Amino acid sequence: MKILAFIGSLRKESYNSQLAHTIAERYRDRFEMEFAEIGDVPLFNQDEEMNAPPSVLKLREQVKAADAVLIVTPEYNWSVPGVLKNALDWLSRVEKVLIGKPAMIAGVSTGAMGTLRAQLHLREILAGLQVKLLPPAGNELLVGQAAQKFDAASGKLTDEATLQHLDAVVGRFVEFVASVNR
Repeated sequence: MKILAFIGSLRKESYNSQLAHTIAERYRDRFEMEFAEIGDVPLFNQDEEMNAPPSVLKLREQVKAADAVLIVTPEYNWSVPGVLKNALDWLSRVEKVLIGKPAMIAGVSTGAMGTLRAQLHLREILAGLQVKLLPPAGNELLVGQAAQKFDAASGKLTDEATLQHLDAVVGRFVEFVASVNR
């Protein structure tokens, strides 16, 4: 199984990036993860949508080749970061490669609520794009208090309760992807 990961933070040492890399490494025996380079995608311009730049064409091909997508988002001003929304805007036009694609959402913050509000907005956006989302009940990956849950030296998620929840959610996601892609 091949999963394409979108990380909504461009910061090199972001907790969201650390979570995505923890997932890639922890479950490497269950799936291969590739990382989308959304920071290279120019701002969406409807005048250019029929002549998309190479970075958008590459992103579309990555989505087409993936069995599913993982979107790991921080929360900026109670919503999703502009860089993530921009990538989704490009992917929702012309070829519309996200339609029917299985997806899972996760997010990390230093606050207590994780990325709850950003994930709610992201669910609305993805519903409009006809993405097949892992049902939220029991599958929310809202990692709060990040400084206490990640090892600063390795950048890995180390909180045992969070890892156990992650194991359960990723297991359900793998089953979900298999059922959608039959």
